[in-house]
Amino acid sequence: MIPLPLAELLTVVRGEPHDIPQPPPRITGPVVIDSRLAEPGALFAALPGERVDGHDYAAGAVAAGAALVLASRPVGVPAVVVEDVTDALGALARHTVARLVEGGGAIVVGLTGSVGKTSAKDLTAQLLDRAGPTVWTPGNFNNEIGLPLTALRAEPDTRHLVLEMGARGTGHIRYLTSLTPPRIGVVLNVGTAHLGEFGSVEGIAAAKGELVEALPAAADGGVAVLNADDPRVRAMADRTAARVLLFGTAPDAAVRAEDVRLTPEGRPSFRLTTPTGCAEVTMRLYGEHHVSNGLAAAAVAHEAGMSAADIADALAAAGSLARWRMEVTERPDGVTIVNDAYNANPESMRAALRALAAMGETAAAKGGRTWAVLGEMAELGARSRAEHDEVGRFVARLHVNRLVSVGGQEAAWLDSGAKNEGSWGEESVHVSDAQAAVTLLRGELRPGDVVLVKASRSVGLERVALQLAQEGAEAPGVDGEVAAP
Repeated sequence: MIPLPLAELLTVVRGEPHDIPQPPPRITGPVVIDSRLAEPGALFAALPGERVDGHDYAAGAVAAGAALVLASRPVGVPAVVVEDVTDALGALARHTVARLVEGGGAIVVGLTGSVGKTSAKDLTAQLLDRAGPTVWTPGNFNNEIGLPLTALRAEPDTRHLVLEMGARGTGHIRYLTSLTPPRIGVVLNVGTAHLGEFGSVEGIAAAKGELVEALPAAADGGVAVLNADDPRVRAMADRTAARVLLFGTAPDAAVRAEDVRLTPEGRPSFRLTTPTGCAEVTMRLYGEHHVSNGLAAAAVAHEAGMSAADIADALAAAGSLARWRMEVTERPDGVTIVNDAYNANPESMRAALRALAAMGETAAAKGGRTWAVLGEMAELGARSRAEHDEVGRFVARLHVNRLVSVGGQEAAWLDSGAKNEGSWGEESVHVSDAQAAVTLLRGELRPGDVVLVKASRSVGLERVALQLAQEGAEAPGVDGEVAAP
């Protein structure tokens, strides 16, 4: 965090000092909401939660070295008391970003989309980090608490802030952009994630478009980076005063991929074209869907002044920084486990399954088979049955060798969809829970097999992948693609 004296903090958050020692403390460390992460100079934000109240841990945070507590009531230790701690965090983030932009010319990038936000954000951050100190959203901390905490990690020399922005309803992204106003806004796609909450795909598109509406005008440096291959995203060009930069495979995309193909291992390879030139790229990530994520990152890097050759080199070196997203483990016995169990919706399911099918070509050459171990896709509302049925059918159409659907009614719909599409028998099996899936796979897997594990986060299906991967595997990930936990 940028060092902050008490007087400035009080002004920014409109707070009242309580139990302040002399001389008054100065914030020089991070802003944390977990007292266990407190360190000398930190600011501990005491947030009320569903199960615990952060105010109860204020004394422990100060004992661990926190300089101050941001609280909604006196807590018996040095504190700044505000009306609402979450609002105060937002005000502090807004103040920090303004200092970075006005004082140092930092570039703030906002990124949203129905699928691939975290992967595209991680790629963008890794590219921009080559051009200057970069701070980005850890994991998917993309809401009204996570986004300010990310912005407050910035240091005086930070040149780029890459901020993932999620939405659970209309107005959410508009609010997030008010906390950390972006100069560059990236919209990846509009899909059916959270369809049950928004009610329609059109409602999702309206919410995602709030990002480009918040951008500065083109004359003031605003840039809307839009997916030329998604009609709903392309149409957002009419909703912004910013300059529009298209990415994708469409011929009119300024940043585009040509001659897209997959390596035998399932890694995307393509010719990257930007306004400054062309270069060949082979990514370390798995699946053709990462081409679009890579192009979005490339478009932002282009705006930051990187050449096509430098972008291609950075893309080829970039990996996943998040766990359980196409996390590949090759076991000593020749079985490959693909842990993509962090989350799922219909679009990301299809993307992961296409990657599995591509990896299946190599598996078949080794006498192996492809396995899709799938669970529920949550928050689909009235479309849930149809979407699960269609994903099951998609598994059969891709000629994946085996489907194991895990869980309740939604998993049963996956199973029935596959059987109705492919007239399958033993190729598709429905089991009740994760442990049943592990037991089945332990008895069936053989060298050369590739196993994809994917479901919504609430299902906890990563337990299947972790148990299978740990059986004889030395460590998760391949070629350093997976960040440490």
